[in-house]
Amino acid sequence: METPLITNDAVVLGLLIAILAVIFTTSHSSNPKWKKFYRYVPSLLLCYFVPSIFTTFGVISAEESNLYYVASRYLLPASLVLLTLSIDLKGIMNLGWKAVVMFFAGTIGIVIGGPLALMLIGAINPDIVAGNGPEEIWRGLATVAGSWIGGGANQAAMQVMYQPSNTLFSAMVTVDIIVANIWMAFLLYGAGMSKKVDSWFKADSSAIDALKDKIENYQAGIARVTTFVDLAKIGAVAFVITALGHIVGDTIGPWINENAPALADLSLNSAFFWIIVTATTGGLIASFTKLRDLEGAGASKVGSLFLYILVATIGMKMDLTSFVEVPGFFAIGLVWILIHVIILLGVGKLIKAPFFFTAVGSQANVGGAASAPIVASAFHPALAPVGVLLAVLGYALGTYGAWLCAEIMRAIS
Repeated sequence: METPLITNDAVVLGLLIAILAVIFTTSHSSNPKWKKFYRYVPSLLLCYFVPSIFTTFGVISAEESNLYYVASRYLLPASLVLLTLSIDLKGIMNLGWKAVVMFFAGTIGIVIGGPLALMLIGAINPDIVAGNGPEEIWRGLATVAGSWIGGGANQAAMQVMYQPSNTLFSAMVTVDIIVANIWMAFLLYGAGMSKKVDSWFKADSSAIDALKDKIENYQAGIARVTTFVDLAKIGAVAFVITALGHIVGDTIGPWINENAPALADLSLNSAFFWIIVTATTGGLIASFTKLRDLEGAGASKVGSLFLYILVATIGMKMDLTSFVEVPGFFAIGLVWILIHVIILLGVGKLIKAPFFFTAVGSQANVGGAASAPIVASAFHPALAPVGVLLAVLGYALGTYGAWLCAEIMRAIS
């Protein structure tokens, strides 16, 4: 891969934050032209898409940068802590069973979507699905299944289990990132028209609206002028709990690898899993204390900024020219995600689930803890923890679901 124009992460970070500043300045502008533009193009979608343009033209590169790692390991958990400080846990529980049903519908869509996509594309062009030994296409697709049901840890488990060649695995990582991010772009766009989708589903989103209204009323009731002490406390709460998450992850993950390797099937040996769980749990515990009042000083706004920086670093990972390199593999990925979408929309229509559950249920599978809260927060920042909770469920089921999907694809091949 050619060296990008900008390799210094400090410069890349400055560029990304400048992009965010321009997007949010224009999206909150009173200029009629900007208002019309953002009526059709969600600002959050641009936060993700504009960095991908810089990547595509070789200005920046995720492969040459550590920013995504820093954002996902440090800013994401800190963001989850701050976004859960004012959460209404009882309100989340009142969202009901449809959220879980839509999550499992998404999982089923991935499990059966892979084999169906392999059959369809293989029937059109058998050469695409050809290969022997480590080059067998189903071995590479098994790693995509691990990523799309659980996350990076589940993907790594599938790589070890089925051992695709390095070349095949690299191609599948590209398919995973590009196709998953394209689908996330559609979800972010759909969040802006969720009421229309809910109307088509004949869905009752009153519980979601009630939770959003309750959070907004609470935030308005405790709002105050932010002081330096407030910001210091916000920073301390966010990063101390994040630090605890890293301590837990660095301790429990290796211990499970050595003493209880069977638990690795549940991704419990992943340090990232424990970081996310600790951050979410810590934020929820803090929401029952006086720390909850930090929301009045803008805790969730600081958390949202961290989350948007993560969005920009995710956008860096998308190079649109990658389609040219392995078009056949991308065809399988696109058909696969389309089957996932059809099943989700079908189940959503059948049980009259709000589009919020469809979007978050899908992203909790395909995107995991790094992007499920992003999609959830596109509906409202207060709903981010719903995405995290479902993503954690995906970690637990990812290896089993991916194994089943891989074995079906092996049989088909």
